Amino acid sequence: MKPLPELSRREREVMDLVYELGNPTAAQIQENMADPPTYSAVRSILRGLVNKGHLVSEADGPRYLYSPTMPALRARRSAMRRVLKTFFGDSVEGAVATLLELREGGLTPEEHARLREMIEKAAEEGR
Repeated sequence: MKPLPELSRREREVMDLVYELGNPTAAQIQENMADPPTYSAVRSILRGLVNKGHLVSEADGPRYLYSPTMPALRARRSAMRRVLKTFFGDSVEGAVATLLELREGGLTPEEHARLREMIEKAAEEGR
């Protein structure tokens, strides 16, 4: 599968909202944006994302609903790779440590056990 074109900061914000809101309209996206641009600007961003292959649109009466072309799991992995590279120098350990610091109250025993199992499995598989 050919990689999709890179996104600007605003395009990335819109894509994040599409994943978060699930098939939103342009108005719903605008309502949820930080420092939202005009409605026309939001529509322009959406049109660009459709043209780049990141979104598809579907008519729903007088409005359009937008959905991503990339499955959420693949998008999550892509986003995490970008965060790891940008903020943690590709250090998984650094990213996990930061996530653990952010979690007030720490992990539940069940979460601890699941993470331990994932780490052990990754070690066995040489990852």
